Amino acid sequence: MQNSTDGSEPADNDPDTAPSPVAHDETVLVEVLPGAVFAFGDLPEKLKTDLELEPVDSRLLSIGDREKISTFLATIGNAANVGGNLANAFASVEGVYRVSDATLAILNAGGTLAVKDGANLGAVFLNGKIVHQARFIPVSKISAAQKMAAIGPALAMAALQLQLSEVAGLVRTNIALTSQVLTELHHDQWSTLTGLVEAVDVAFHEAQEIASVTPHVWDTVATKRAELLKARDQYQQNVGSHVRKIKQLDAHGCREYLEMNAEAIVFDAYALRSSLEAWTKYQVLRAAKVSAAGREDEAGLVEVIERDTRAERDTALTELRSLVYSLTRELRVIAELPGRATVPLTRNRRDSKAAKLTCKQLLDAIQPLADALHPPVPPLERPDVVCAPEALELDPYLRTMRWFLEDGETLRVLGFPDQLEVLGTFGAASGGAKEKVAAVIDKAVAKNLVAVTNRRIITAKTNAFRKHGQIGQGIPIDQVRYVRAPAQDGNGRSAIDIITADENIRSVFHADVDKAQVDALAAVLAESMTIPDAERHELQQHHHPVLEAGEKEKSAGTGATAAIEPDPATGDPE
Repeated sequence: MQNSTDGSEPADNDPDTAPSPVAHDETVLVEVLPGAVFAFGDLPEKLKTDLELEPVDSRLLSIGDREKISTFLATIGNAANVGGNLANAFASVEGVYRVSDATLAILNAGGTLAVKDGANLGAVFLNGKIVHQARFIPVSKISAAQKMAAIGPALAMAALQLQLSEVAGLVRTNIALTSQVLTELHHDQWSTLTGLVEAVDVAFHEAQEIASVTPHVWDTVATKRAELLKARDQYQQNVGSHVRKIKQLDAHGCREYLEMNAEAIVFDAYALRSSLEAWTKYQVLRAAKVSAAGREDEAGLVEVIERDTRAERDTALTELRSLVYSLTRELRVIAELPGRATVPLTRNRRDSKAAKLTCKQLLDAIQPLADALHPPVPPLERPDVVCAPEALELDPYLRTMRWFLEDGETLRVLGFPDQLEVLGTFGAASGGAKEKVAAVIDKAVAKNLVAVTNRRIITAKTNAFRKHGQIGQGIPIDQVRYVRAPAQDGNGRSAIDIITADENIRSVFHADVDKAQVDALAAVLAESMTIPDAERHELQQHHHPVLEAGEKEKSAGTGATAAIEPDPATGDPE
């Protein structure tokens, strides 16, 4: 979709001069829910692809709900004129679609699109020619009061199906949980869960086929409510327990916990996803049954069901996303370590029931779900600044470093100093020295890694990083107070001093490292040099009492004795 109507000039934003669409070629997209649009008229495959529209199954919307939505949409912003025939035929709805944040940003760019009859107007181009007209009515044009008063329950029903689409879309096919991946205990749990999920699936698909929740269909799932709640709560508690444990541990303890419990985490993650989908399907069926009954005293119940289901889903997915991200990142780091991908992770040999799973097996199992919950970051490119001998192979470091970076974090510098020393460690708050003796982190012969991102400075021993995936420090970039780049020493080595709020860290680079690159590293770090107002104020507060004491001492001395003037010729007191 673009914002012009003739292929070359921007569309006129004047409603009176906006081009009149051809009815049979026009598409109207109405955003009735955040993240969901109703499409009216012809919707070409090209437009679906360009806007990344993912269809949502809405067959369980009752006839009454469809009529309410149809009538309401036809009254918004003269939509009857825009859509051509919205008021009379909800059957003309091409479909309900999930839209990504990026797509909504495109559609909501109404400031640059022509506006006619209350809707944004744009032209769809193929091979440089206008082939379609499309209009978009954003949700912002529909007040919450309007929606809730007119079609609140109907929209709640649509929102429930949108939720189901999101959960089901996390992964279309579950992993093959075979005896190779599951312990004996998990075999029984998985069989029980899959039986419950399948029973709900059968009833749900039957309801979709006939577009109705009949008494027979409902009776099939109504008896499963307690089991569904138990399964959902059990696996959400398991996932939550993993997340809380990981947050309590330091880096070493967290890694050990993830490795020792990887198989259980994979199982709990998939079990929660499956139980959550089954529970959401149950809620959709329940809401559809209530909606189809059309009882006035239950008019708001569908909205209550949608609200509670959304809250439950959001809580579960937040914990699931956190857990799967932590495990997957750890497995991906291990997979990059020499010889580790095919080594069993379970170390407790006394547990005869423990599955001897390798990193590769677990990563293959969890990756489909992980990629759906949190798309992986792209491979790291060589940064512009690299302080390393020319013969050093960077790819192994870049492949491992990729999994240590957080969302939105970018690698700016990669350096390999011969020495990495803490020349002094200070208490930022008290000013008292924590260590009075310089602590050398690495011997002169050891190689070190210093990576600078847009958020922090990461240090590590290269051997520990490559063999064990371990890093040393992660210093926030806003902690940098001063950067000093001394001249090369007698051996031709360059050094950089990084003064933070707590430490003075010196990196000494081999003579083979290009000095210009070392200077570039210092320049990147220098961009963050700053003293926060709170620290500046604290320093000033320490300084004022000294000045005041000096002034008082001077005043006291003047009052007690006469001033002694030096002899102008000799400088001696007279």
